[in-house]
Amino acid sequence: SAFIVDAGTPGFEIAERIDVIAPHPLARLRFTNCRVAKNQMIGAPGEGFKVAMRTLDVFRTSVAAAALGFARRALHEGLQQSTERAMFGATLADLPLTQAKLADMLCSVDSSALLVYRAAWQRDQGQNVTREAAIAKLMATEGAQRVIDAAVQLFGGRGVKRGEIVESLYREIRALRIYEGASEVQQLIIGRELLK
Repeated sequence: SAFIVDAGTPGFEIAERIDVIAPHPLARLRFTNCRVAKNQMIGAPGEGFKVAMRTLDVFRTSVAAAALGFARRALHEGLQQSTERAMFGATLADLPLTQAKLADMLCSVDSSALLVYRAAWQRDQGQNVTREAAIAKLMATEGAQRVIDAAVQLFGGRGVKRGEIVESLYREIRALRIYEGASEVQQLIIGRELLK
């Protein structure tokens, strides 16, 4: 069964805060003789796993939305850098390879946005979104990784300098490809849902 356990409940403690490459609030929890009232149960008795799986559909969509935001910021930074950076007597943006890279970045951002919006809208309509949330999370996080990597490339040496926005985004996006089920897990979910 699933329960809400309030902070400060006797017997509940944070056993370890987990420090990862970008600031994300992760911890290992410990419950020692922790008593929780029956009215703190979420869902029906014995259905904790179902509650957790339905919750993942929501979180997968929100992780996809966060990845989309990271990708949009990376595109903005890459576009600005391309139009300002002098290269071979022109700007970086004047080079056909840069234009193609920016086009790919925009296509990834826009397609991810549509997938995230679809999953969120269907959830708002009360529909089961297991497949749609998995697709949105997979495509948005993997797409954001590529968009951010492209932005780092457009920045050249500055792109890997600590403190640059694109460097920070590069560290931030990596964890999102693992949270709420790694990309490979999303592929399994999508395949399973497709075969139903």
